[in-house]
Amino acid sequence: MRRPALLLVLPLLITVGCAPTDAGPAVGSSDPPQRSAAFDRRAAEVAEAWRPDATWRSGYVPLQGPTVLVGDPRFTPDTEAAFRAGWYREQVPIPPTRVGGEIRFPDGRLTVPLVNAAEAYRQLDQGDPEPCPGRPKRPGVPSPGGPTVEPGPDGWATSAPRTACLALTVTGVTFGAVPVHTSRGEAQVPAWLFTIEELATPVARLAVASTAVTPVPEPAAPPRPLPDGLAAAQDLAEVDGAALTVRLGVGACDIGITPLVWEGPDAVVVGGGVTRSTGVCPDVLKLEPVTVTLTAPLGARPVLDVFTGGPLSIAAR
Repeated sequence: MRRPALLLVLPLLITVGCAPTDAGPAVGSSDPPQRSAAFDRRAAEVAEAWRPDATWRSGYVPLQGPTVLVGDPRFTPDTEAAFRAGWYREQVPIPPTRVGGEIRFPDGRLTVPLVNAAEAYRQLDQGDPEPCPGRPKRPGVPSPGGPTVEPGPDGWATSAPRTACLALTVTGVTFGAVPVHTSRGEAQVPAWLFTIEELATPVARLAVASTAVTPVPEPAAPPRPLPDGLAAAQDLAEVDGAALTVRLGVGACDIGITPLVWEGPDAVVVGGGVTRSTGVCPDVLKLEPVTVTLTAPLGARPVLDVFTGGPLSIAAR
């Protein structure tokens, strides 16, 4: 879900309890007491309002996008631009192989319908970059000039950034499984793994058919704005056991950015505290990563944003 642009600051991570007396903020002492108290009250309301239906615990609710990198791809500026834009060119046949599969959750397994490799590639490939005269379609391959990338099935991607002109080269495809953050914890999800000549790791496209994917529930935040000095969380950058890295939305001139977290047995609420600039400042949203450590590994607990009350997803890399 896109956060409103007017939010210039985000609250940092906080732990959610069933009641305010059962938990407390796991943050530094430098945060003003009144700001922490305001965050705690809001976090308790967010946790209390979180009431997903049964599919949250029984179905497949992914909390990250369908394209996954497993490992460090060793991006260059050009290859990262191509990855984010979805520019690919296949150099091997991609067969319409159909396979069955299941998702392996920490609490059980779920058999799901899958898409074949050819359909997964069609979902992955978002077209080709515009031609760039004199630039190679692959790094290190000289070009005498003129357009260097052929039009793909979707035509030229005219709205894409003009700083790169190459498409990623697919040289192989295999079937496997990749770790995915879901409503039931980290699951092993069936995926088609595309070997990319220019990257150090395959690009995985999740193979679960859309009919088996349950959408994230609508948030149920308190119907009022955040108290002054609190900021909202935009997404999760990383989950590593009990350590969470969250990106907060803050103003370009905000200072004193402090992570806040409220932890409970069924959910974690996160946000941040900030000190706003009193001078003239550009009206620009800046994403500020912060890391907090919970008292216990996150497991299957959702991480909720203190502003919207909705669960945070893993940011696309």
